[in-house]
Amino acid sequence: MVRRTDTRQRMLETAAELFHTQGYHATGLNQLVAAGGAPKGSLYFHFPGGKEQLAAEALRLSGGTFREMITRIVETAPDAAAAVCAVIDGLIEVQLASDFQRGCPLATVALDASSEPVREACADGYASWLDGLSQYFVSQGFSAEKADELAVIVLTSVEGALLLARTRHDVAPLRAVREHLRATIERELP
Repeated sequence: MVRRTDTRQRMLETAAELFHTQGYHATGLNQLVAAGGAPKGSLYFHFPGGKEQLAAEALRLSGGTFREMITRIVETAPDAAAAVCAVIDGLIEVQLASDFQRGCPLATVALDASSEPVREACADGYASWLDGLSQYFVSQGFSAEKADELAVIVLTSVEGALLLARTRHDVAPLRAVREHLRATIERELP
């Protein structure tokens, strides 16, 4: 017997994937319900706020999953420069394996977010990633101010590179950013 939470979780995971690859406006309610393998009424049962609530919760799930992935990667790196390179290498693998369909799990929706709950979910995700990166850089001996600055530089550089890689179907922008960030961080190492 399928429990209520199984259906809800399945719908969240399906929505996260669809919003990740297609964006908010290109993902319809019928597609969300069909892909989630649930009757249409269950969407409003589990998400009374409809597509907007489902999107906000799915984005929070995606943002948390992405932060966990980043954390796992950087924890095993020997230093900050190697950690950033390892994260970008992981993103290169994702781009290639998905035929450039999976970029940032938030960016596709963030670019066309028209509702406050969806925009807030995207903003919270990005804030979480910045915080995680900043905490990591502090743990590597950078001052809090420098760690915050590096976190912004890394995140914005990687986001831009992901966008270019996805639109060009070429990982060269990610490789260029990886090498630039490696050199920048090595120069800044405490």
